[in-house]
Amino acid sequence: MEKKEKYWFSCLMNYADGGKGKLMLSVLLSVISIVSGLVPYYCVYKMIALFTENKVTNDSLVYWGASILMAYVVKVIAFGLSTGISHQVAYHILEKLRLRVSDVFMHAPLGEVTSHSIGEIKNVMVDKIENIEPPLAHMIPEGAGHVVLPITSLAGLFIVDFRVALASLVTLPFAFLCMLLTYKFSGKSFNKYNEANSYMNSAIVEYIEGIEVIKAFGREGTSYEKFARSITEYRDFILKWLSSTWITMKLAFALFPSTLLGTLPVGLLLYSKGSLSPAQVALCCMLSMSMIGSLAKLEVFSEGIREMQFTIENLQQFLNMPSLSEAKDKVKLQEYNINFHKVTFSYDGKEEHVVLHGINMSLPQGSFTALVGPSGGGKSTIAKLLARFWDVTGGSIEIGGINIKDIPLKQLADTVSFVTQDNFLFRCSLLENIRLGNPKSSDEEVYAAAKAAQCHEFICKLEKGYETSVGEAGKRLSGGEKQRIAIARMILKNAPIVILDEATAFTDPENEEKIQRSLAALTKGKTLLVIAHRLSTIKNADNIVVLQNGRINAEGRHEELLKNSQLYADMWQAHIGAKYWSVGLQGKEVGQNV
Repeated sequence: MEKKEKYWFSCLMNYADGGKGKLMLSVLLSVISIVSGLVPYYCVYKMIALFTENKVTNDSLVYWGASILMAYVVKVIAFGLSTGISHQVAYHILEKLRLRVSDVFMHAPLGEVTSHSIGEIKNVMVDKIENIEPPLAHMIPEGAGHVVLPITSLAGLFIVDFRVALASLVTLPFAFLCMLLTYKFSGKSFNKYNEANSYMNSAIVEYIEGIEVIKAFGREGTSYEKFARSITEYRDFILKWLSSTWITMKLAFALFPSTLLGTLPVGLLLYSKGSLSPAQVALCCMLSMSMIGSLAKLEVFSEGIREMQFTIENLQQFLNMPSLSEAKDKVKLQEYNINFHKVTFSYDGKEEHVVLHGINMSLPQGSFTALVGPSGGGKSTIAKLLARFWDVTGGSIEIGGINIKDIPLKQLADTVSFVTQDNFLFRCSLLENIRLGNPKSSDEEVYAAAKAAQCHEFICKLEKGYETSVGEAGKRLSGGEKQRIAIARMILKNAPIVILDEATAFTDPENEEKIQRSLAALTKGKTLLVIAHRLSTIKNADNIVVLQNGRINAEGRHEELLKNSQLYADMWQAHIGAKYWSVGLQGKEVGQNV
């Protein structure tokens, strides 16, 4: 158990960096503050002794009174400095922890990250890490002082009379027994508590994010019931958990600081026998009472220690998340042709779950390659493997003859632009959202990219234009408009390899031709990989690869595939039929309106 505690504590201290020295200073100041709090007890003892011996003078009262005041001032100043320093160190550790988890997410395979629910990640990243701050900022510095104080007070009691010192400890064995029982009962349920908390957070996030769909399908009742049930189940679990430890916990809190129960009667008994003077009895009572606050604090801190321990242990599943291997040195890419060599892939690494089977594919530099096929064929998986969101299970992917595993992730990210159907816009201005493609770009360059992506016009119609926050504009932007923002971001990035994964899926017919022309002009000379269901958008591709069930069914130009691939011919006929059906439906509606 001790080894385990040292492990999580050392893990936490790894994120203190240069703050370890500050933390030690905070501990020292806390000890000074706590020990200074004992000085007044000795001063009062001396004053009582002078009074009982009829030796009280004005000078003695001033001297001991001033000593009490000075000790109090030292106590307050040392405590203020200690907590101020400890809070700085605590928030520094919290910052490092969150940045570390974020960095792990950036370097981990995408599947490892998405295997955790949003509620679970939010619970750890926001709530759990934040809950470390109070015990960390107070427990370490104050805890050290509150350990020193009872030891010092107990030593003082032994100096006065060992019998009084032993009497002050009479309730501690019972208190420790109750604490151990409390930890035993509650420890069994702590993991279940984390699971229940994560489930509730996930349900809340899902309910809020899906409120539009819930309203659209009139599922308020069903969805709210699920949402309310998660909260109710969490409440019931907490109440059951607390009730199982309520008695032992309350007994521990009642007995642990009850040092005076033994000290006072034994002290009076010894006074009646002439073994102790009145001043000594008073000193024993004060020293005994001085331990009460520290023992109570230590009891509270013990809960903080357990909470920090469980939090760090929970964090380990994120901190120890496997990372993609990464080359340290930047490579020199002479060209940007892409080659897939016998690529196989399974999301969980199991052979029975393989989704790509020996893919061999070449994308010459500057070419336009399209991936088509039935849903679930592996098109998006291929695109994400090229961007190295995951690593291939077998085979290799090369850019310019270099395995992408040998290219640093930052360089690969600069080399490949990826625009998906479901584009995420950050909660900042539209200008900054587009500038994410190239943080060093000027406003004029952002405007040029927006014009090329056909989104300049609708942005200018917004009240604040490019300075409009996505949070404000989100309700007014259509799916196609959001996609054009993402395309503008890609245009500004100007990477030599471009992946469009259904990037024009939500584009309205009015602007589709404009965007296609813009993309064709701006991707000229670049290696372009496009995934599309609307075959009309890729019929001019240099090479069309037809995927089915994770295998290449056929490849070639549009005319060749119409002759040689029944699957592609059927897909083309279905596409043309749907297009004519859509046009006919619109004509029917026009006729009805006329």
